Amino acid sequence: EEEERGRHANDRLAQAITTFAGSMTFVCLHVLVFGAWIAANLGLVPNVPVFDPTFAILAMIASVEAIFISTFVLISQNRMAEKDDERSDLNLQISLLAEQEATQLLTLLREIAGRLGVKVDGEEDIRELSKEVTPEEILNRLEDQKVRSGE
Repeated sequence: EEEERGRHANDRLAQAITTFAGSMTFVCLHVLVFGAWIAANLGLVPNVPVFDPTFAILAMIASVEAIFISTFVLISQNRMAEKDDERSDLNLQISLLAEQEATQLLTLLREIAGRLGVKVDGEEDIRELSKEVTPEEILNRLEDQKVRSGE
């Protein structure tokens, strides 16, 4: 909600246009307008003179509209991609914190098992899993990879 309030008016306008362009109301409106235009220029509507006999004006209007609508859709898609990136980063941070907690629990369980003299199968695997990896280290490695790949 806070993010939505902070959006620029341009972003809100682009989203509103994209939402409308993707609706059945938009389709119905175009069927009516284009159908009426075509019917009028085929001479099917009495008392309405033919004003675009070659449909060149209609084609131009449709082309310009398509250019603008595709631009608005791209703007909305870019915004959605940014939000997805932010969510992915948040999910990564949560996963890294969970991994850190799981590592601490595993270490604690290993120590408890050692004090109680409990034999554990796969001790080498458990020791490897118990090695602490800090979230910062992983994030730094990922950032370095992004820089190297040019993202």
